[in-house]
Amino acid sequence: MSSLTPFARLDGDEFSLVLDLRADAAEPVYFGPSLPMAEDLASLCDVLRRGLHASQPDRPAPRSLLPWAGHGHLCAPSIVVQQNGRPLTLRMPLVAISQREGDLCLQHRDDALGLSVQIELRIAHGGLVEFSTQMQNQGTQPIGLISLASLTLPLPSWATHMVRYAGRWSGEMQQQRLALHQGAITSASYGGRPGFGGGNWVRIETAGTGELHGDALAAHLAWSGDHVLSVECNADGDATLTMAARLEPGEIMLAPGDTFCAPRALVAVSAQGIASLRHAFHAHVLGAVVPDTAASTPRKVHLNSWEALAFDQSLDKLCALADRAAALGIERFVLDDGWFAGRRDDTTSLGDWVADPGIFPEGLDPLIDHVRRSGMDFGLWVEPEMVSPDSALYRAHPDWCLYLPDHPRLTQRNQLVLDLTRPEVSGHLFACLDRLLADHAIAYLKWDHNRDLFPLAGKSHAQVVALYALLDRLRAAHPEVEIETCASGGGRVDLEILERCSRFWASDNNDPFERLQINAGWFDFLPMRIAGNHVGPSPNPITGRQVAMDFRAKVAMFGHMGVEADPGGMSAEDRQCLAAHIALYKQWRDVLHAGRLWRLSPADAGVHALLAMHEGRGIALIAQTRQAATYDEPHIRFPGLEDDALYRVALLPPYCEKAKGQLSQARTYAEGTVLSGRALRLAGISLPLQYPETAWLVSIERGADS
Repeated sequence: MSSLTPFARLDGDEFSLVLDLRADAAEPVYFGPSLPMAEDLASLCDVLRRGLHASQPDRPAPRSLLPWAGHGHLCAPSIVVQQNGRPLTLRMPLVAISQREGDLCLQHRDDALGLSVQIELRIAHGGLVEFSTQMQNQGTQPIGLISLASLTLPLPSWATHMVRYAGRWSGEMQQQRLALHQGAITSASYGGRPGFGGGNWVRIETAGTGELHGDALAAHLAWSGDHVLSVECNADGDATLTMAARLEPGEIMLAPGDTFCAPRALVAVSAQGIASLRHAFHAHVLGAVVPDTAASTPRKVHLNSWEALAFDQSLDKLCALADRAAALGIERFVLDDGWFAGRRDDTTSLGDWVADPGIFPEGLDPLIDHVRRSGMDFGLWVEPEMVSPDSALYRAHPDWCLYLPDHPRLTQRNQLVLDLTRPEVSGHLFACLDRLLADHAIAYLKWDHNRDLFPLAGKSHAQVVALYALLDRLRAAHPEVEIETCASGGGRVDLEILERCSRFWASDNNDPFERLQINAGWFDFLPMRIAGNHVGPSPNPITGRQVAMDFRAKVAMFGHMGVEADPGGMSAEDRQCLAAHIALYKQWRDVLHAGRLWRLSPADAGVHALLAMHEGRGIALIAQTRQAATYDEPHIRFPGLEDDALYRVALLPPYCEKAKGQLSQARTYAEGTVLSGRALRLAGISLPLQYPETAWLVSIERGADS
């Protein structure tokens, strides 16, 4: 007979989670807005419990946080183990709970097998709930772990739809809204990283949920390797969300006394629409995840050399490019791929991390000194986890890559993957990077990862853990250096790697039409402050689309702004336009990067509208990407303001020349007009958005007396 208390609750500032423990399991019966502390939990759990129907076990299995097979659970089990190649049948009841303020720990145990599973629920910064799950082998025989879910969450009855984030290279984080149905909606990655599909991010909601209304829940698996995500609906209409690291068979063997810690999962819940979830995740990322420099220091405008020069590098060309960058107001010059020994194309030299003497006969310092004299700091591209078969490193150590004996060593992008689990490999990489950072004034590393991991060689999980250790060691030695996580764009972006990185590269695709859509997905979870967002060339090298500088620059302002194009190839008018937007970004980046982010109505498929609001100041981007269905688009309305306060509303120059002549009150918009927060929320403003490639910047500033 269990001595557990019958109920437990976890309360944040704005939510309550109630667990029914009467069936020796942790069964969530309520997860939503805060309940009174005096709430009768027994009555609440009783009125929410369903009666039996004709086709159920006599004692229905509870919808618990740890379902296991063989107990009548109508969903996938949270835990699968084996011994000597045979599956083990578990009985894993809840045996103990402990609770402190903001923390609830649930202990499950199978006495016959000597296995225990602990699930800890902790209120994290921003009002998220962090789920941490670990399994320990307390028996006498080794046990093979096939899977252990980081999160198994029975979903509330209001859950009818999910938004998942699918995609591909150059088209990441595309939002797909699906109605839940009987069966499973599943996504997984198999390349040793989360991949371009974004399947470790998900939102659950009602049919009518919007920006400011409706029930919704968002979840994330903080893991930089392979994952599995599933939303499964059973025949009773119950839906369950499961998130887990995907493990290779035989990869995790637990000897007696060993413990396996699953990656963390984070969950936010809202009864006031999607915006509340966004704000909770943004607050969590800036307050508890990214390094302090990323959360507090101004985000410098970058120029990356890739689209300007690619492999066609020389000291003279790079210095001239740096001069052109400084003239625009650029604050950081980043030397991309092509700087190291023998690297003339993408077929060679990865792993040989010394400056090419043909380009830099005196090393990197002459370029770095030139960049710093120009008023910029210096950043450098590296891809430490990879090796070219045509490299000095591979010729010296062909066994340092991930491979299977007697199998061909298949390449991707002419690369193999270094086995970071080998201490000599990680030690060598640390020595190379440490030497670069110790010998040169390098403020930033663009850490790229351009290849899937295959073969995994039974080391998928261990490779990710070894990567974290390498990054931790490097950051401890050089805490002032900022690191960007890049994996051919957004192929490896999660909150675990962002604990070690100051920003992420959202996509290799700088086409502003595509970036608006890509960024919309990322901004559901991650703040603009850490999202690399650059002005690319026109025509765009990926889409071929030609886009005016005014539109490219306005879109790039809403993120961590940069330039990935050669200013020398721009017209004087484009350079002037770009410089004006860079100056505007510097003027407003405190608001862009510290403010709450709102998505504005209308939610027309062709209109992308965002507002960042901070301490009474706001800046909005309203961008039209296709021809409007009507001559006059619906008014743009602004949430996030104080109803009774007065705000000065103005359009920020430079204006889109194509649409400027259609402004109904050009002088009023230029000088600014004063409206109440209520009027801006309920009525809004009218802007000409008839043409594709039209973008406006709107400033909203609260009056001093408001």
